[in-house]
Amino acid sequence: MSELPSVPVACAHVAPVFLDTPRTTDKACDLIAEAARHGARLIAFPETFIPAFPLWAGVRAPIHNHGFFRRLAAGSLRIDGPELARLRETARRHGIFVSLGFNEGTAASLGCIWNANVLIGADGAILNHHRKLVPTFYEKLVWANGDGAGLRVSATPIGRIGMLICGENTNPLARFALMAEGEQIHIASYPPVWPTRDPGLDGNYDLGAAIRIRAGAHSFEAKAFTVVAAAYLDAASLEAIGAEDPAAREVLERSPRGVSMVVGPTGEPVGAELSDREGLLYATLDLSACVEPKQFHDVVGGYNRFDVFDLRVNRAALRPVTFLDPPAPPAGPALE
Repeated sequence: MSELPSVPVACAHVAPVFLDTPRTTDKACDLIAEAARHGARLIAFPETFIPAFPLWAGVRAPIHNHGFFRRLAAGSLRIDGPELARLRETARRHGIFVSLGFNEGTAASLGCIWNANVLIGADGAILNHHRKLVPTFYEKLVWANGDGAGLRVSATPIGRIGMLICGENTNPLARFALMAEGEQIHIASYPPVWPTRDPGLDGNYDLGAAIRIRAGAHSFEAKAFTVVAAAYLDAASLEAIGAEDPAAREVLERSPRGVSMVVGPTGEPVGAELSDREGLLYATLDLSACVEPKQFHDVVGGYNRFDVFDLRVNRAALRPVTFLDPPAPPAGPALE
């Protein structure tokens, strides 16, 4: 076995320029360059960083959100569009891997949006393109279901990298699918807050606590590092939503914040975490630390019973229609 690397990484605990795709793309490029200058080999961005996470869907009735939805759809990226081409070139120029969350649109339907993530290699190549399998709770008002095409681990010079989006990190089958491909670095992306109740009532969803539980569990079970990138809730985003609905702003302000962090293969945090301020969080992942814990519990190896359990994953890319065009006619003289 070749020597396993130590990998400096950066978690981008940052806010988008709310629903402004060009300026958020600029910000992402600047952060990629900053992370590379500080020696990071990988930078991970939050869930749907470009152009924003649809926080309004959780705090306002759907009949009041049409304007926000139109802006989000208009600002969504195409996988072959100019914004991703620019981000790929920025990654290539700085020699850094980039995991980016974005709202993805399609030519098939101008109102169809996916919660998507792309892993870009240090050479600018797209290594993986994943769409969130199932939007969670009120997110179903915004995003379509994804498919299993991106449920895969990418073998890279800095390790075997997989990723899941927010609530997917609670799905044990999705997580196991990545573990079973030898995942060493797991990227988990999240929004800045995720309200489920009025903050004045008991039982509101504590996003920071949920992140710590999920990241610790996945790292402990996979014997891998988890790199968490949660978004930051800035004043501009609050003002944009609050201008439409002051009560919605109050709910967002009082809801528990997400946290960006890195967790090691024993389930313990690696270094500090970021929650209440915007910035880049740096950590170094010593992948050799993933080996020893496999002696104790290797759930994709000796600590499993594959004669008892059988998991099958459909990684077909789902499309709305299949066209069976006739073959081109043979060349010959034109008909009179």
